[in-house]
Amino acid sequence: RRRSIAAPGGGSSAPGRFADYFVICGLDTETGLEPDELSGENFEQTPLRRTFKSKVLARYPENVEWNPFDQDAVGMLCMPKGLAFKTQADSREPQFHSFIITREDGSRTFGFSLTFFEEVTSKQICSAMQTLYHMHNAEYDILHTPPTNDKDSCSSTGDCNGTSVSKLQRFNSYDISRDTLYVSKCICLITPMSFMKACKKVLEQLHQAVTSPQPPPLPLESYIYNILYEVPLPPAGRSLKFSGVYGPIVCQRPSTSELPLFDFPVKEVFELLGVENVVQLFTCALLEFQILLYSQHYQRLMTVAETITALMFPFQWQHVYVPILPASLLHFLDAPVPYLMGLHSNGLDDRSKLELPQEANLCFVDVDNHFIELPEDLPQFPNKLEFIQEISEILMAFGIPPEGSLHCSESASKMKSLRACDLVSDKRNGNIAGSPLNSYELLKENETIARLQALVKRTGVSLEKVSFRIGEKSCDLKIQCDEEEFKIYQLNIQIREVFANRFTQMFADYEVFVIQPSQDKESWFTNREQMQNFDKASFLSDQPEPYLPFLSRFLETQMFASFIDNKIMCHDEDDKDPVLRVFDSRVDKIRLLNVRTPTLRTSMYQKCTTIDEAEKSIELRLAKIDHTAVHPHLLDMKIGQGKYELGFFPKLQSDVLSIGPASNKWTKRNAPAQWRRKDRQKQHTEHLRLDNDQREKYIQEARNLGSTIRQPKLSNLSPSVIAQTNWKFVEGLLKECRNKTKRMLVEKMGREAVELGHGEVNITGVEENTLIASLCDLLERIWSHGLQVKQVRSKYSCILGILLDSERRKSDSSPAMSPLRISLVQDMRHIQNISEIKTDVGKARAWVRLSMEKKLLSRHLKQLLSDHELTKKLYKRYAFLRCDDEKEQFLYHLLSFNAVDYFCFTNVFTTILIPYHILIVPSKKLGGSMFTANPWICISGELGETGVLQIPRNILEMTFECQNLGKLTTVQIGHDNSGLYAKWLVEYVMVRNEITGHTYKFPCGRWLGKGMDDGSLERILVGELLTSHTEVDERQCRTPPLQQSPSMIRRFVTISPNNKPKLNTGQIQEAIGEAVNGIVKHFHKPEKERGSLTLLLCGESGLVSALEQVFQHGFKSPRLFKNVFIWDFLEKAQTYYETLEQNEMVPEENWQTRARNFCRFVTAINNTPRNIGKDGKFQMLVCLGARDHLLHHWIALLADCPITAQMYEDIALIKDHTLVNSLIRVLQTLQEFNITLEASLVKGIDI
Repeated sequence: RRRSIAAPGGGSSAPGRFADYFVICGLDTETGLEPDELSGENFEQTPLRRTFKSKVLARYPENVEWNPFDQDAVGMLCMPKGLAFKTQADSREPQFHSFIITREDGSRTFGFSLTFFEEVTSKQICSAMQTLYHMHNAEYDILHTPPTNDKDSCSSTGDCNGTSVSKLQRFNSYDISRDTLYVSKCICLITPMSFMKACKKVLEQLHQAVTSPQPPPLPLESYIYNILYEVPLPPAGRSLKFSGVYGPIVCQRPSTSELPLFDFPVKEVFELLGVENVVQLFTCALLEFQILLYSQHYQRLMTVAETITALMFPFQWQHVYVPILPASLLHFLDAPVPYLMGLHSNGLDDRSKLELPQEANLCFVDVDNHFIELPEDLPQFPNKLEFIQEISEILMAFGIPPEGSLHCSESASKMKSLRACDLVSDKRNGNIAGSPLNSYELLKENETIARLQALVKRTGVSLEKVSFRIGEKSCDLKIQCDEEEFKIYQLNIQIREVFANRFTQMFADYEVFVIQPSQDKESWFTNREQMQNFDKASFLSDQPEPYLPFLSRFLETQMFASFIDNKIMCHDEDDKDPVLRVFDSRVDKIRLLNVRTPTLRTSMYQKCTTIDEAEKSIELRLAKIDHTAVHPHLLDMKIGQGKYELGFFPKLQSDVLSIGPASNKWTKRNAPAQWRRKDRQKQHTEHLRLDNDQREKYIQEARNLGSTIRQPKLSNLSPSVIAQTNWKFVEGLLKECRNKTKRMLVEKMGREAVELGHGEVNITGVEENTLIASLCDLLERIWSHGLQVKQVRSKYSCILGILLDSERRKSDSSPAMSPLRISLVQDMRHIQNISEIKTDVGKARAWVRLSMEKKLLSRHLKQLLSDHELTKKLYKRYAFLRCDDEKEQFLYHLLSFNAVDYFCFTNVFTTILIPYHILIVPSKKLGGSMFTANPWICISGELGETGVLQIPRNILEMTFECQNLGKLTTVQIGHDNSGLYAKWLVEYVMVRNEITGHTYKFPCGRWLGKGMDDGSLERILVGELLTSHTEVDERQCRTPPLQQSPSMIRRFVTISPNNKPKLNTGQIQEAIGEAVNGIVKHFHKPEKERGSLTLLLCGESGLVSALEQVFQHGFKSPRLFKNVFIWDFLEKAQTYYETLEQNEMVPEENWQTRARNFCRFVTAINNTPRNIGKDGKFQMLVCLGARDHLLHHWIALLADCPITAQMYEDIALIKDHTLVNSLIRVLQTLQEFNITLEASLVKGIDI
């Protein structure tokens, strides 16, 4: 069904006509009244209120090959609610609305229909209606016999807002002898491009011709033939004038360098919703939430949908798009994909009657009542306030209040009686005719404006100076359309330019971040889903902080991905997508202005500067019409044909209308030379998004991830069609799940590879959060697909809740660090106890995060879904969760998350209380049981520390609650030295987060006690996260933990320095290099991604340990049993320098400050109130030296110190000048980093 665009002479090429079909729909008297059950109206309605099936009565021509006629779709969309009947008592204003038919390839056709009422002449139909009424009244009396005789008292039973039954029946009845019956009929144009205003005029003038007492100048056939065959589409950048029945009609089309064609009045959307709501709705659409518009007017649904999608330029909505959802397709609201749909309301039911799915991700817009319900946690659009301010200024200049006009949202009955022309002169509506300035005065009192003005005072723009450029025309151009219409053109282009300008500013340098594929296009396509096409992390790292919540989510959308795909596909200017060409040329202009000045980086708001230029081009086209079409003329019709009855739209002569003129003379005769083949091809690629090469097919296939359905098949729906649609959804969901998991794993693995020293890092915390949020979103869609009852509570939380009630187990308590029981219910309880999370959806999302962090997501969900009774009870047969194979695959994809470590719960819920469990394991061998002192412990993490906790000495195990500490980094452990036996040899300490189950091990392996080891009463231990051993049934797949640290207990110089493996100078240098390198890498990561610096300084192969090796190399071993520690050597050096000072034998000044600094630090550490041992003091000195960038000075100092000569052998590294110099050079690289030490490392020292 693809349109092919061949050379103009080719058979199937679209000849560039203004309209493809003229269609008449209505009541088929042959088949009579067929109730339309699918449209969901119930039979309690009175017969006049019920809906009956409408038929396509005629269409001219029968078929055109470039746009095959889709009978079902046109019939459904011309009259979405089917036929309507009325009597002379009801108002029968004609109603105009437009619609869209989206084909499978994504291309669109536009329809414009005018629905009016005609008297029913068929006797059968009238008597059928009478019979229906008799039946209805009989049933009604049986059902609603009032308890008392007073008939009016029983009022609430009526189906029309509580009017009493008797009145209702009088009001809504039909008596064949007394009433005239009318039925709706509709005439419709199907066109390749959306010239809404022109089509509306054509149809209105045709209708007027039938209803006015004077017959039109020519038969109707002449006008319809003219519009079908003789009026061309204006080419890009041109305007066209043709004749309607009563007057000329003008339409104009933007050139390829302007914003694409858009012909709906933006004004109406702002009047209906107000600026604030429009911007919020716009944000929802950009982030691809599900959007449901609700209104009693089809045209309003269409206007809002088309406006929102048009304002997205240069991006395009990629998902289900049904601005008018026919009543029979209501089950489509279940769709677990992003959609933008419009739902017709009958004006009686309120929102609560609607059974809507998944409220959490739904943006519900009640167009008629100025009301919008937003999805949870919607991020702010960047610079939202200034943006709203800029739009408001334009609206006010046109006399539209920024918070919307109330008259638009009043009830429909009033709407019908007020016509647009009355509104203009109606003073009450704030829509005051006359000079725009008095409406400005009127607006000054308005509170929204006052707020805006206050805001704007800060930004330095004054509202007083807003220049009002309405209907202003350059000097003497004579515009060929009326004033009102011109204003609509002006307002449209001004608002659209302001919106487009937001994106050109935001993405001014997007091209730099597009990742061009290394392979040829063919292979790029086949691997499209795995490829990254945009360097998101780098792009985001350049953006102002406030933009991140919005941008990080926007970069994940389908519309952004498609936009970048288009960019990659079109290298050369010629085959560039027209939208992309316009956008790129605008971006280039901005870049010329800015030349990458800092303004791109700041959140400085840059107002739109392109308005005048854009307005000018429209004005010029309207002033000088480029082409005038052939006038309607008499056709070759037989005498007597073309007559018709007043007030009835006739069946036309199909023989004259079925074929056009033999040759397309007008194209050759009237067209200027430039409108040749190229133009015609352009026009199609431009607005129909089609291309004659394979590119389009590729992009479609490449991007069909989960968005296979753009519009439901509009046909009479059998259960099998519904099942098939749902099957497509299930497949789409599964595909999306596969892609999401793969994407998240690639990101995560990439990062872990970096931590293990491979490759470059490319993910930031913001991005990980976004990915997890979008995973939650996908889970919610899967969970609510095909849910039986639309729970008021949110999707899976309702199921979790049911489970909570059904499962109450006792938790087991056993000694030692018993493994945490894996319990789905326990996890839910933890989440329920978090008071900070208020909503069900929030709880469900927190639960997903927690399960991800515990690597239990797949397992928990499997457990939930294994309860078949429950799934049967809650889900329809076609639901995703009842398709067993898909469900298995889905759980399998989620299982792959177990391969990586996430901290997506710990890092997000930073303020909650978490229970921690501590276990201290003393050495069994050496009299731990005789220990008499009172131990204490203090735990620190990335988010805070606990303070000192006393530990009962006989148990050495305890659980306590404190605010989330984040990832744990160090433990300080010590005792008060009381009692007879105050010596304690601690093997290690374990700490476990009882909610997430993360367990950290802090190896020690040293004594705490005076006179033991290095005489320390407290130590600082550095921890590592243990990887969990999942049970056997979950396939073993574990990557190494984040920080590799061998479990060999790190012993400092204990009994004698000889018992440590002696390293040679080469190995020592290597260790120093590694340690310094680790620190340098740490600072090159994005802030959110850095691990623990403490580990790099004091961990297994950290800087302290490496320097220790340096100082131990060639250290003279002491005689007998006396221990000598490095600290002893440093104290001696200190004493030496201090005596030098006193004897005033001072070499150069530089040397002096170094020596002074060194002495100051050593003294301060010795004077600390803490009972740290000698090795602890050495560790402290190294950390402080690293912090203050003094280490390399001190090494130089000590290498020259005479004490060194006494205490080291000649082979020692510290005595080898070349080695010392290279060591100094390595340490100097730390100078550029700002090292902040964890509080626990420097407690008690204030230098």
